[in-house]
Amino acid sequence: MLVPGFLTNNFFDDFFGGCDKPERPETHPAFRGGRMKTDIRETDEGYEIDIELPGFKKEDVNAELRNGYLTVSAKNSSESEEKDEKGRYLRRERFTGAVSRTYYVGENYTEEDIKARFENGILKLALPKEKEREVRTGTITID
Repeated sequence: MLVPGFLTNNFFDDFFGGCDKPERPETHPAFRGGRMKTDIRETDEGYEIDIELPGFKKEDVNAELRNGYLTVSAKNSSESEEKDEKGRYLRRERFTGAVSRTYYVGENYTEEDIKARFENGILKLALPKEKEREVRTGTITID
């Protein structure tokens, strides 16, 4: 049974039989839906932000603070190929993609205030409770 597109949030389902698009091998989990899944927790000391970036390496991830906005971006590319016994291609695929998301954290943070580390495909950010400071911009170092 078809469900109207406005209920499933996918307008094209009504036109293409309501079935899911087949999964492509080069589809990267972080790019599905175009968003990075994020968990934000408040602690007594500040805020903890966990951003899921499966399949990315630390070198692929960048975090930048500018005018109170924290922008996290990641990009990567991969290539796979299969050949027959004579060395001819049976299949050759390439994938390149990038994701980015911006969070407003307040204008009183500096890049030194934000602690970042990357573990098992998750970028973990720690921000202290906001204090009054001079507004600065810069790149955040990821450990």
